[in-house]
Amino acid sequence: MGKPLPQAAVDLLTREVYAHIVTLNRDGSPHVTLVWVEARDGAVSFNTARGRKKTRNLERDPRIVVSVQDAGNPRQYAVFSGTARLIDEGAIEQIDGLAKKYLGRDVYPAHRPDEPRVRVDVDLERITGMGPWVA
Repeated sequence: MGKPLPQAAVDLLTREVYAHIVTLNRDGSPHVTLVWVEARDGAVSFNTARGRKKTRNLERDPRIVVSVQDAGNPRQYAVFSGTARLIDEGAIEQIDGLAKKYLGRDVYPAHRPDEPRVRVDVDLERITGMGPWVA
């Protein structure tokens, strides 16, 4: 486990904010994608499907950066750097919860039985950016 998230970061991630995640391709170049995000068990957490580029990258190299901008105050943003942990348990429940948060739907509408879901928690090494979450 990494550093705990400060309460201000938890508050930010509780809102309907979008995150860009950066993983590393095999050649070392960055791969950036947009994800729904939340604070879960003291960590930055998001959900994806097994077999996608970001999942394959994280299985090979778990280093990750998650960048979140505060929609209510665009000059404030948080950049979470750390190591990803891929967790299968509870992944379906998480994506359904994120669908509720972001779409107002009880069930994630793009469920595919051939595409297993995975929860990604970030063991935090540092937070940078601008806002009350930066020490």
